[in-house]
Amino acid sequence: MLIRTPNVYRPQSDTWLLAEALAEAALPRGGRAVDICSGTGALAVHAGLSGASSVTAVDISRAAATATWLNCRLHGIKAEILCGDFEKALSHRRFDVLLANPPYVPAHHREPVRGRTRAWHAGHDGRSILDRLCALTPTLLAANGTALIVHSTVSDPDLTISQLRDGGLKAAAVARATIPFGPVMRRCANHLLASGLIQTGQEYEELVVIRADKTRK
Repeated sequence: MLIRTPNVYRPQSDTWLLAEALAEAALPRGGRAVDICSGTGALAVHAGLSGASSVTAVDISRAAATATWLNCRLHGIKAEILCGDFEKALSHRRFDVLLANPPYVPAHHREPVRGRTRAWHAGHDGRSILDRLCALTPTLLAANGTALIVHSTVSDPDLTISQLRDGGLKAAAVARATIPFGPVMRRCANHLLASGLIQTGQEYEELVVIRADKTRK
């Protein structure tokens, strides 16, 4: 069970796909975990229940930070909750496990970015957060650390993999799922079609989990 406070996006298929990828990764217990763009904190909870020695969660939304705190408390997870931009909040930190379900939906620039919209709106190409996250991930990971990042194929997973590799990480897609468009994708369908990101009449999207590993040199 998860508590969802007002203006916090509820966990959906992408969250659960990432949670499954975490379980299947069989990462060593006892590591330091971070949940970036935590929302309700579902992934922070999963990290704690999977045996992380410490859990940090960060979200720019105060409502999301509150929801994360509540859900960690509800599940007995002792977590550090940070409210703010992840680049500033996590500066000079290192983690063994990085989990991220960032905003990734391409949207028209006229779409207002406020309230729950901040949970999914990621600029005209869906990469306004992903590009920053990929650039920072190599410095956030400790030696032998692992990152798991989920997003839609409309946001170019090949570019995510390329950027992570350019940062010195081993990266590949490790999980996929095809799902029907939800309310957000239907709302943005005209922009996606005009941008060539979906086909005429398309009513589904593919989600991808990308794993990146920092090997000890």
